[in-house]
Amino acid sequence: MEEIKKTCLHQRHIDLGATMSPFAGYDMPIQYEGIVEEHNAVRNDCGVFDVSHMGEVDIHGPEAERFVNRIFTNDVAGAPVGQCFYGMMLHPDGGVVDDLLVYKRGENHFLFVINAANIAKDEAWILENAKDFDVTVDCLSPEYSELAVQGPNAEKVVEEVLGLQCADLAFYTFKETELGGQPVIISRTGYTGEDGFEIYAAHDVIVSLWDKLLASHRCAPCGLGCRDTLRFEVGLPLYGDELADDITPVEAGLSMFVKIEKPELIGREAIERQKAEGPRRKIVGLELADKAIPRHGYEVLNLDDEVVGHITTGYHSISTDKSVAMAMVDAPYAKRDTPLKVRIRRKTFPCTVVPKKFYKKSYKQ
Repeated sequence: MEEIKKTCLHQRHIDLGATMSPFAGYDMPIQYEGIVEEHNAVRNDCGVFDVSHMGEVDIHGPEAERFVNRIFTNDVAGAPVGQCFYGMMLHPDGGVVDDLLVYKRGENHFLFVINAANIAKDEAWILENAKDFDVTVDCLSPEYSELAVQGPNAEKVVEEVLGLQCADLAFYTFKETELGGQPVIISRTGYTGEDGFEIYAAHDVIVSLWDKLLASHRCAPCGLGCRDTLRFEVGLPLYGDELADDITPVEAGLSMFVKIEKPELIGREAIERQKAEGPRRKIVGLELADKAIPRHGYEVLNLDDEVVGHITTGYHSISTDKSVAMAMVDAPYAKRDTPLKVRIRRKTFPCTVVPKKFYKKSYKQ
């Protein structure tokens, strides 16, 4: 049995009395004070997450831009240094290897930030596809730790408590700087629907920054529990739920991040064909008339009690006080306002197809 990993902040989480649980091979904090309290701290003030379990892969060399544009769905060609991109890596059949962020660090120099559960798979995929390109691939996940500082007051906290200038960063941009002579990457990105920043640095730097944030009492420690409720409310996908090896960006409603005009893109033909023909199934939002909570895997039924899909993520939304879900349903039932039902244990509950963004995002543009 593989030994569970620990981030550089593991003892800090234990000392704070966090509820810990295995996630993506790491022992991670699920909550401290409580999911509701932490969720509301991020929506209304400021929260900090330990996301050191995420993976990092550095790609550079004379053909790095051409290679990234082959393996990554968004278009990085000619982008300015300091730009971030969201997108995916695809299998030839259009299924998603992973969704990720790409940071342009220099001309022909990029950093991939990948999901913790997919690190080994992604590294193997990148290295295999890099063989025909003049690039160097450095798998740096063991060297980086990461904090996510999120919420409407995140900018003030990062500048005033951590001493990192960030007000000049536009949404989805980053810069490389130093703290105490050690390199730091800070980006205006996140996974909560609120303004915020993600900070990458060596382990000891991240521990120091965490300690400063907690000592200031201006930033609540937040666990993975509210990270999920926050991303869900604004319609952001989670790999393994709304995206997977057998779920395409078209089915997930994310085809705007796939630039099919790039002839070299892996999976382009499959996505082009699916967009032309229309997908057989789609990720949609559902709103229940009842307070019952739809959970991952629960069946979605049509009015004739035929199974037409399943829940991918569901909660009683903290910010909206509604029972809502994202679900994969057959395409004929994906139209807005379609009446459906969810089977929760032995009962069925009426629901309606709605937009899958249940709460308005508050990014700084």
